[in-house]
Amino acid sequence: MSTKLAPHVVVEYPANAWPEPEPLFGATEPMPYPTDALPSVIGEAVDEVTAFNQAPVSMAACSALSAASLASQGLASVRRAEGLMGPVSLYTLALLDSGERKTSTDEHFIAPIREYEKDVAEKAKPDISEFKAAERAWVAKGKGVEARITKDARDGKPTAQHEKELQDLESSRPTAPRVPRLLHTDSTSEAMAWALSERYPSAGVFSSEAGTVLGGHSMGKESSLRNFAFYNSAWDGRKSASDRRTQDSTRACPVRLTVWLAAQPEAVKAFVDGSRGLAMGTGFMARFLITLPKSTQGTRLFKEAPTGWPKLSAFQNRLRELLETPIAFDDSGDLALDVLDLSPEAKRLWVEFHDSIERELSPSGAMADAREFAAKAADNAARLAAIFHIFANGPTGYIGADSIAAAATIVSWHCMEALRFVGELAVPRPTANALALEAWLLDRCRSGEAVSRRDVQRLGPGVIRDNDALQEALDVLTEANRARAIQDGRRKLVEVNPALLEGNR
Repeated sequence: MSTKLAPHVVVEYPANAWPEPEPLFGATEPMPYPTDALPSVIGEAVDEVTAFNQAPVSMAACSALSAASLASQGLASVRRAEGLMGPVSLYTLALLDSGERKTSTDEHFIAPIREYEKDVAEKAKPDISEFKAAERAWVAKGKGVEARITKDARDGKPTAQHEKELQDLESSRPTAPRVPRLLHTDSTSEAMAWALSERYPSAGVFSSEAGTVLGGHSMGKESSLRNFAFYNSAWDGRKSASDRRTQDSTRACPVRLTVWLAAQPEAVKAFVDGSRGLAMGTGFMARFLITLPKSTQGTRLFKEAPTGWPKLSAFQNRLRELLETPIAFDDSGDLALDVLDLSPEAKRLWVEFHDSIERELSPSGAMADAREFAAKAADNAARLAAIFHIFANGPTGYIGADSIAAAATIVSWHCMEALRFVGELAVPRPTANALALEAWLLDRCRSGEAVSRRDVQRLGPGVIRDNDALQEALDVLTEANRARAIQDGRRKLVEVNPALLEGNR
């Protein structure tokens, strides 16, 4: 065979120069995302967006479902069975490197949410101005009463009347108008708890960095536990309260929270390792629908933008309709949510899905290695089915069997991704880096040319930019007869086993 090294430079190698490549532990490929299981309005929008921006399909699907979750979660809860009722909110996480176009993909699906926030904020300006004036007056009155109490107490006079005034004043504190702020990117758990309790009880954390949410690796144990506890309780729909010396205490109230994160795989691995078992042990990670998309970088040839987006527009219009559906509150100011039940046939299918997953949690079952994630699968399927129902019909009626079947298909796919995720967590770092390097090399060396070591370090996966990390990864690939470093004069090159290239064409 011949291997191209540079223009006009060809080095000959014997055809038998390479031994048979050995497998690398944990080298698994994702299954195709079941786009056909998505309701047509959602699935067709995903297809239209990915046809243009060529982002990973599973990432785009998670983006669309997260937007639908945020628009739906304040309208209803879902009852799976008697005594089993919860939110329709989703937590999703994509493990991918930068440059996979998550931000631009999100913008297609969340544009109506941004526009809605802007419109309601503009409409609420008079009410906000009135509230701020009333609040300033209330504070001034309170200071006046406190001053009289201080003066009378100093002069030895009774203060009971002024104290009664202060009590009456406290009960007449102005209430801030409810102005939805739905999208958050970098709020801490304490800030989110306050915003959900004191401002608006439905929101979403949409982040391409995920550092604030996945911050356990840099936190102390107490901070990590507090962070996980907040997100766990918000996912469960339980009342959440904050009582911190660094901020005003917040009252406990029902909340609805959607979380959609993207993070580099090595950062998530470092987070899980650094949390000292808390991320998995507390059930925090298990609540997420996880995807590890295969990169599309290197295949995204230029495309002109379409002249219209009919499928995406249909999705966006429906999203706006749901956002404009009034959210109900009870006399205490807490969420008063409708409850969606499963139809008899949907209930039968849901129970079958629940039991089939449960059987796979045994030590010999298919989901034994990812039982934490699988244990939440039936709950997530009910949530997703409720979102499908709301998107199609609004927050009334019974959830049908078609919605449950579609949701179970998608959640099952995420269970398989969870298995891949757990498998990658168990892979030693040099091997994980070798997997990332090999994937990049196979994509780069499709025609058989070698790559300069300098380009590998400059353009390759972020995890091997460090010279020591690159050498460790190369050592793993060399030992497995999958790639090797070669010398061409003064140039240091990396070459891939041709057997792998033949299977990759």
